[in-house]
Amino acid sequence: MAGFGAEITPVVLTRDEEVNIGRTLGQLRWAREVIVVDSESSDRTREIAASFPNVRVTVRRFDDFAGQWSHAASMITTDWMLALDADYFVTDALAAELDALAPPPDVDGYEAAFRYAVNGRPLRGTLYPPHAVLVRRGAATFSMDGHAYRIGVPGRVERLRNPIIHDDRKDLRRFIARQKKYMRDEAAKLRATPWRRLNTAGKIRKLRVVAPFAVALHTLLVKRAILDGRAGWRYTLERVLAELILSRELIRPSSRA
Repeated sequence: MAGFGAEITPVVLTRDEEVNIGRTLGQLRWAREVIVVDSESSDRTREIAASFPNVRVTVRRFDDFAGQWSHAASMITTDWMLALDADYFVTDALAAELDALAPPPDVDGYEAAFRYAVNGRPLRGTLYPPHAVLVRRGAATFSMDGHAYRIGVPGRVERLRNPIIHDDRKDLRRFIARQKKYMRDEAAKLRATPWRRLNTAGKIRKLRVVAPFAVALHTLLVKRAILDGRAGWRYTLERVLAELILSRELIRPSSRA
């Protein structure tokens, strides 16, 4: 890239992502350097990543996502960092948009919307909210919020026109195993947050058994996943399973009493 893309270093966090990482890195050939921070993968993730000539792979034992991102940010030398999960697919249209950017001095970040895909098939809707992905080096901070990480940007944040495709091709067994850990953290966050400070989604989740049914109806009808065939049903199943796991974690202390 001859434009603003030369000022961007994509960073990808990985752990056992061999089914996703090649597809993700294949869309980042435009970058002069891509940094992969790997959390001691036991599969072929690092081998696949190292096969790309513009990729630098580093290994760091996982503590939390905020720690991984802070470490990654310390490694880049360009003015801007593109923060990506291993299952984020940067389309050609988004890459062209990034290359054409000309950020004014008061802009410290750009957020992107996400379009969920199941095995390459994009869905009509997603429960995944927009968040900052392109941030000015030195301006961004990283923190944990339940099981998720948050990228804090002090200056103005603008919205990119083109979405990122979120296409995780790991099997359902891996999905459930990951959600069990994530939802323990999410349950701890919900227990520690007073009711008046929770948003609507958090209040529904804290009602425990209500959330799985609510998310099923919302995903199928409001987000129109019912029109996406098997891919839509698979996405709905994943979201319902995640909420069931969270409900179990929230119920567990009462059952021990």
